Amino acid sequence: MATTNNNAPTAAQQQQPETTAMDGLTPEELTAKALSKRYEGLMTVRNKAVKGKGAWYWTHLEPILVRNTDTALPKAVKLRCSLCDAVFSASNPSRTASEHLKRGTCPNFTSSSVSTPSSSSSPSHPHHHHRKRNSSGAAVPSRLSSPHPITVVDPSRFCGGELHYSAAPPPPMLSGGRDDLVPLAMLEDSVKKLKSPKPSHTQSLTRSQVDSALDSLSGWVYESCGSVSLSGLEHPKFRAFLTQVGLPTVSKRDFATTRLDLKYEEARVESESRIRDAMFFQIASDGWNSNLVSLIVNLPNGMSLYRKAVLVNGAVPSNYAEEVLLETVKGICGNSPQRCVGVVSDKFKNKALRSLEGRHQWMVNLSCQFQGVNSLVKDFVRELPLFKSVSQNCERLAKFINSTAGIRNAHCKYQLREHGEAIMLRLPPLHCSSSGSSSKACCYFEPLFNLLEDVLSSARAIQLVMHDEACKAVLMEDHVAREVAEMVGDGGFWNEVEAVHALIKLVKEMARRMEEDKLLVGQCLPLWDELRAKIKDWDSKFNVGGGHVDEIVERRFKKCYHPAWAAAFILDPLYLIRDSSGKYLPPFKCLSPEQEKDVDKLITRLVSRDEAHIALMELMKWRTEGLDPMYARAVQMKERDPVSGKMRIANPQSSRLVWETYLSEFRSLGKVAVRLIFLHATTCGFKCNSSLLKWVSSHGRSHAAIDRAQKLIFISANSKFERRDFCNEEDRDAELLAMANGDDNLLNDVLVDTSSV
Repeated sequence: MATTNNNAPTAAQQQQPETTAMDGLTPEELTAKALSKRYEGLMTVRNKAVKGKGAWYWTHLEPILVRNTDTALPKAVKLRCSLCDAVFSASNPSRTASEHLKRGTCPNFTSSSVSTPSSSSSPSHPHHHHRKRNSSGAAVPSRLSSPHPITVVDPSRFCGGELHYSAAPPPPMLSGGRDDLVPLAMLEDSVKKLKSPKPSHTQSLTRSQVDSALDSLSGWVYESCGSVSLSGLEHPKFRAFLTQVGLPTVSKRDFATTRLDLKYEEARVESESRIRDAMFFQIASDGWNSNLVSLIVNLPNGMSLYRKAVLVNGAVPSNYAEEVLLETVKGICGNSPQRCVGVVSDKFKNKALRSLEGRHQWMVNLSCQFQGVNSLVKDFVRELPLFKSVSQNCERLAKFINSTAGIRNAHCKYQLREHGEAIMLRLPPLHCSSSGSSSKACCYFEPLFNLLEDVLSSARAIQLVMHDEACKAVLMEDHVAREVAEMVGDGGFWNEVEAVHALIKLVKEMARRMEEDKLLVGQCLPLWDELRAKIKDWDSKFNVGGGHVDEIVERRFKKCYHPAWAAAFILDPLYLIRDSSGKYLPPFKCLSPEQEKDVDKLITRLVSRDEAHIALMELMKWRTEGLDPMYARAVQMKERDPVSGKMRIANPQSSRLVWETYLSEFRSLGKVAVRLIFLHATTCGFKCNSSLLKWVSSHGRSHAAIDRAQKLIFISANSKFERRDFCNEEDRDAELLAMANGDDNLLNDVLVDTSSV
């Protein structure tokens, strides 16, 4: 006989869209509906648990629905402890139970408050015990739940030659407390092994398997570059893990000497081989004002290789930096310095780079554009009156709220009500105050950005504070408080704060893109044009710039500009533009007359005197004929990046390869093109973690220590370049920890949804 499922939806219900029920609801009502659903799900879980079909802690935790006092709509779901009336977030009940009940935070909770399943289930079977299954499927008693191995006999039950066993033998009272249970279980295991010894079936690893495992372990340790402590290899728990998986224990001394030397030698040989195979390369150096300067080799095929690190103490003179760069070039090229086609460096004066370029006419030396764009914010802080007034007003507001007890408490109250959290406004450090000299602007823009973010995110709470009774009492007595209140009530103040915040965010986002995409020389002009357009939109939106922002941007552009930007932009087939006749021609119309002259000058400088006129003739031919449409479209073909989801060039090497193959008729111009197109315009790449930098700084006088640090950095950096993984482990860990709470909420939502079915 067929059964009918009363819960099955009808055909009409299946065809009805789910969104119909949400038509006409405001966002607040949708949020309230979701909260009500979550509350009902938690109550369903708790009701089942109280009946013995769920976790023990639901007996003591009770879901409550908090409603908005103004609208009566639900605004939060909380958990209330029935023992002490404390209220907690309902995002993760199991964590709340562990931290509040099990750890003893609740003053009224005792271990006897927990009702175990064995005390409430199966009352008709007093001799029933929970059993585990061994590998063969046989039931074995759980030692930890009933640690005493001997049946307890009650002498008073002995009569007429019969033994009456007690229904529930009490657990033994051990002198060491509950911590004795584990040693007691170990004693039982030893007794059982002596009674019935069994041969071990553990299969030992072969020598090659052990060597391969240790090689992988050492690679992980070195590639982590200080994130994994060498001393941690001798931690007892890590040694226990190695023993458990059948590996021998390792020595930190062995990892710091013999194995490190072998791994470094392997990485060095591979790196040298790749550099020898390349016809030319670029040197990138970063951090000339930090403790560690990284020297990297960029190859035409897009590969980057770490060369070495230079330990410096603070800022260094330009001639020292030139010596280090030239020594690095000589160490790679030997007697063929023309293989090094240029240098890209940060925090190193343009004048010194131009001087180095003047003595070696085949080189193109660039300043890092990541640093150049970031310097724009420093220029704004130093030169824009808007930045100074906004920073001073926000500092005054933050000091008033943070330092006045009644105002601070009211601010926290409204923050909790509006955002669910209470934070103090972050004031810049005293040594970075905006009231100081303009030389402090370099370190001020990041603290200023943090302060602006706090003020904007707390805007609603700040405005409510000014109408609070506690604030009204202060306003009557303090004229400074009245000035702050008038400022908060002025719409112009909030417009200026938002404008400064948006401008800093715009520039920071542009710099971040340059760092992530590893900006090439040909991309510089388009990116600066994009920045100008965005600043123009910003000015029209907020109307507070007064034209000064454009002036500052142009001055910074001229400081950063290099003729190679225009030349690479013209010679890269990626930027060819299709005209009305169907030809793909270089974008000369996007250049200014001065930039067109720069292209001619740079090309004639990068070829020999005998080839100069030939290169210019080929440039005119390139200008009028361009590239075959089929090849141009192939170079410009894009595909979606599976990781970021953005559209990217399908084959970034096509621009250079077209010149070396299909455009081989341009012999002189082609030599310049292939050398320019692959050049990087930023030094961004490998980042040392803070632990290693701190260690290097503290052991800078030890030759052996620095040698080991050099090898460690070399192995780690080249491994990251091989994987194209340029993230810092510390940044990645911070993102992971920030995501943890959201993941817990998601998992808990799934748990509630499945439990309520």
